[in-house]
Amino acid sequence: MSADAGRTTRAQAWVLGIASLGSFMMALDSLVVTTALSTIRQDLTASIESLEWVVNSYNLTFAVLLLTGAALGDRFGRRRMFVVGLAVFTVASVACALAPDIGTLIVARAGQGVGAAMVLPLSLTLISTAFPPQQRGRAMGLYLGITGLATFSGPFIGGVVAEGLAWQWIFWLNLPVGMIAILLTQRRVEESVGPNTRFDLGGVVLVTAGAFGVVWGLVRGNVAGWDSAEVVGALLLGVVLLVAFVLWERRAQAPMLPMRFFRLRAFATANPANFLVFASLYGTMFFLAQYFQVVLGNGPLVAGLMLMPWTGTLMVCAPIAGRLADKVGERNFVVGGLLLQTAGMGWIAVVADTGTGYLELLPALVVGSVGITMAMPAAQKAVVGAVQPREIGQASGAFMMLRILGGVFGVAVTVAVFAGVGDYTSAERFSEGFSAGMTAVAAFAFIGVLVAAAMPARRPTTVAVPPPATNVVPRGENAPRT
Repeated sequence: MSADAGRTTRAQAWVLGIASLGSFMMALDSLVVTTALSTIRQDLTASIESLEWVVNSYNLTFAVLLLTGAALGDRFGRRRMFVVGLAVFTVASVACALAPDIGTLIVARAGQGVGAAMVLPLSLTLISTAFPPQQRGRAMGLYLGITGLATFSGPFIGGVVAEGLAWQWIFWLNLPVGMIAILLTQRRVEESVGPNTRFDLGGVVLVTAGAFGVVWGLVRGNVAGWDSAEVVGALLLGVVLLVAFVLWERRAQAPMLPMRFFRLRAFATANPANFLVFASLYGTMFFLAQYFQVVLGNGPLVAGLMLMPWTGTLMVCAPIAGRLADKVGERNFVVGGLLLQTAGMGWIAVVADTGTGYLELLPALVVGSVGITMAMPAAQKAVVGAVQPREIGQASGAFMMLRILGGVFGVAVTVAVFAGVGDYTSAERFSEGFSAGMTAVAAFAFIGVLVAAAMPARRPTTVAVPPPATNVVPRGENAPRT
């Protein structure tokens, strides 16, 4: 990339805007659904377990196919597969809106996850290849900030839908946005491919089946029991298949995830640190809106409004954090951000009670949100900066997969901790479980501090070496085929 280190070109701006729009769609849809579940339950006469699968079916297909989505982009063209992912997500959204029963809705939500598994890793890849290292932190900060707009507005929109509009409009909104995103991508984004033209079918099968076993066990643990044959068997099978995936990748001629990446200190430390960032974030998000409703007695609309100062921090601070990470180094931001999250959630765990007012919690929520916002773009920058530009697609897929697995893990463990102390029978019991859950969330963040401390110190910024000319496909031409 020959762009001036301090300026963003028009082509870069289009890539950043389109990639951020794709990420925005995925984030908004996930968050809006969580606040409209009660309306869906009444309209489709759904059980509580079925409602959980409305959320989990999306996360399940999303998590297990992330590496595959990145590999497909490297093999068949990143722009092409980004468009395919947008199309799958948009069509699945229409199916969700037309769903006549809860079973159809669950299947359609799984289809959305398939589309998201292609869109999100490739959105990060498009940005990382369009911006050289000295601009990448700022670009990722802006990317997260725009995505944060979905986080910011999602609870509020969900509350409006739950109390006024039909829940189907959550999904209908994706139709025009998806079509616009597809058209802009085809017109404004150059095609590129990864370093390998061969498709690692064995790796795809092993990592998909292994991730499915792990995620299935985490999702089903609190329902079927953590010591049940189903959960233990799924987790063991998943781990065995993932070990087999590692062994396969070490010997594959064209691996989808080269194991040598894990010999890179930045890659090997920033990825687990970010896993814990999202474990802490998703654990917080799962219970916070419920606390505002069950304990403080608010409706979904007011609960969504109460979340906005917390979620809005991401939109405001992420671009600033990404820009500063370019100057002071990623490790300082990941360690410092996770320390703030530890302090904020630890404080809430201590003071949260049935008599605790919203304003008493707000400063701690903002501190924690600022911390998360500091850590996320810095961890992303560290991961993609550790590999060669032509390998960014593979690194992005691994990063996104661990991020989603971190969220699933965080929710599963936080719910288990909550269930061991409290329940939904009264505000008092819920408050006790909520405090225990926030203790677990703070613990995730603190462990993340210890992991992030092993990240390499600030490295001097260098101009990225452009990928080989054969990896860039002029617009209008097809990606290489076997």
